[in-house]
Amino acid sequence: MTVTKSTDINLLVVCGATASGKTRLGVELARRFGGEILSVDSRQVYRGLDIGSGKDLDEYNTPQGPVPYHLIDIVDPPQVYSLWNYLGDFDRAFMDISDRAHLPVAVGGTGLYLEAILRGYEVPEKPADEQLRTELMQESHATLERRLRQLDLARYRELDANTSKRRLVRALEVSLGVDGTEPHRVAAVSASLRPLVLTIRWDRALLRERVATRLDERLAVGMVEEVQSLLDAGVGIERLDRLGMEFRHIGHHLVGDTTYEQMRTDLLQAIGQLVKRQDTYFRGMERRGTPMHWLDGDDHTAAIDIVEKALAP
Repeated sequence: MTVTKSTDINLLVVCGATASGKTRLGVELARRFGGEILSVDSRQVYRGLDIGSGKDLDEYNTPQGPVPYHLIDIVDPPQVYSLWNYLGDFDRAFMDISDRAHLPVAVGGTGLYLEAILRGYEVPEKPADEQLRTELMQESHATLERRLRQLDLARYRELDANTSKRRLVRALEVSLGVDGTEPHRVAAVSASLRPLVLTIRWDRALLRERVATRLDERLAVGMVEEVQSLLDAGVGIERLDRLGMEFRHIGHHLVGDTTYEQMRTDLLQAIGQLVKRQDTYFRGMERRGTPMHWLDGDDHTAAIDIVEKALAP
């Protein structure tokens, strides 16, 4: 199926929390509707972070043939890769897929990246100011909110009500650097998007079970060994801390800071907290004006029906 009419949906989105089944549904829809996957995940861009970031690359190989994917395995772990980088890469991949008359299918759980795509955020290229960051991190959450609101009301309004202190600090870093004397390159999606957004939700008890099962499966197939290989390749513990909770907790276990049992307990708790934040973020996106079709669990039939109706002539 190709996308030709100006009124057609030109971007299909599948999002949801960790362990909700996003990749499987995204691949199924891409296969059925002539699509290609655009990963919306801040960690799957890194080579070598396969199990820990949940790439699930085997799912792209279907009995009917492989489903193409983009924005996975494009940079090495030592490289700092930001939202600014991602928006430029997404824009190029989206145009490439569209120019070949295929349907772009964005799949992922990094809410900030997804909202930046859908709402057309313009993100300046602004390197981190470590001294300023240290000073700002010493201030309270309320003080940071007040400063950003006074300094840059537009940027303040772009943030979720439950945004983290780290994101507040980063927003202030950017705002404090925009003084009109230093031009910054800006990244944004250039295309006019007409998205159809499908968001997967699960009963919380069932999702907790899925999270625990998925964690144990990933540990069983070599997630600890994957992190050890990163350490062996020279990726330091400080860098692992920044690559996500799996790499942080397993890394500290491997250097002797925690036992295996404690590592698993702490990691399971951290993933559970992430799931809650993701759910809050996606609901916040809807309140901020992104229309969403909510799917219950693994109801692929309902998803297919929604997409068929949206793409019907």
